Amino acid sequence: MRMMKRPNILLTGTPGVGKTTLGKELAQRTGLSYVNVGELAQEGQLFDGFDEEYQCPILDEDRVVDELDDKMKEGGVIVDYHGCDFFPERWFHIVFVLRTDNSHLYSRLESRGYTGKKLQDNVQCEIFQTIYEEAMEAYKEEIVHQLPSNEPEDLERNLEQIVQWTEQWMKDNN
Repeated sequence: MRMMKRPNILLTGTPGVGKTTLGKELAQRTGLSYVNVGELAQEGQLFDGFDEEYQCPILDEDRVVDELDDKMKEGGVIVDYHGCDFFPERWFHIVFVLRTDNSHLYSRLESRGYTGKKLQDNVQCEIFQTIYEEAMEAYKEEIVHQLPSNEPEDLERNLEQIVQWTEQWMKDNN
């Protein structure tokens, strides 16, 4: 496999932590391409049924991986999704898990129309660091980083940090 010229980055975390906002802005600042897995699945109908309890389609993880594999081999991709343990470990050079305080998260999810069990489960997921632990099990610990995502200042700080990391990676690997 030839050396990639640009890194692959995973942005993950509970729904509502700011992955999409960060991912789109990061793509603009770095020139990397941005993939929102939820949108990709919607466009390609990469689903495996419907979850009545959560009122949402069930992602067909194998088809998503097949769909993205060639693009990931080329490098230069920012992937945004709230799950992470089904992506191949070889895909990512770095993984950022966004974390949000529950007071912020609750209101963000409520404003998206989340209610009942779906709202409670997502807030609990954040409390128990579920996505962070999933990332720590799925990838090498040294590439997994937590980033606070509460205030607009956090977004700017996170962008600067990831842009710096990306520039350094490209210097070191080209």
